[in-house]
Amino acid sequence: MSGRRSPDRLREEIREAISAVDDPEYPGLSIVDLGLLETIRVRSGGVTVGLVPTFSGCPALAVIAEAVRGAVGRIDGIDDVDVVWLRTPSWSTDRVTRRARRILADSFSVAVQFGQQLPTCPRCGEATAPRSAFGPSRCRAIHTCSRCREPVEVLRG
Repeated sequence: MSGRRSPDRLREEIREAISAVDDPEYPGLSIVDLGLLETIRVRSGGVTVGLVPTFSGCPALAVIAEAVRGAVGRIDGIDDVDVVWLRTPSWSTDRVTRRARRILADSFSVAVQFGQQLPTCPRCGEATAPRSAFGPSRCRAIHTCSRCREPVEVLRG
């Protein structure tokens, strides 16, 4: 790796590159904002990136890992990029940034649930009620808005 950059600067470049990787299900929403990035370990000639899956069976894991390898691999001086899916810590909605919550609500009409607290409708702001514990993937559920009666996809952890 280039001897001109400090290790901290290189880690920042790597983080920036990973921040440009979108979640395949939510174009325009970074995996960093969704809370998937856990570790960056710089080693001689390469990097190991530790990611936390939303759930272990997520069908997008291979796509995300390949996108991270590509983004980090374009950084000058990095010859080898390993992506590992970590078993701990467990992903939860607490890892989702405010920015991501705003994008999920505004662009995808998806609410984020924290613990047992019911989320509000991203369209009108009213309370939601659970309709199905199972949504389009294991990390999502379906609620119904109490006011506008629209179905609400809910990201849960």
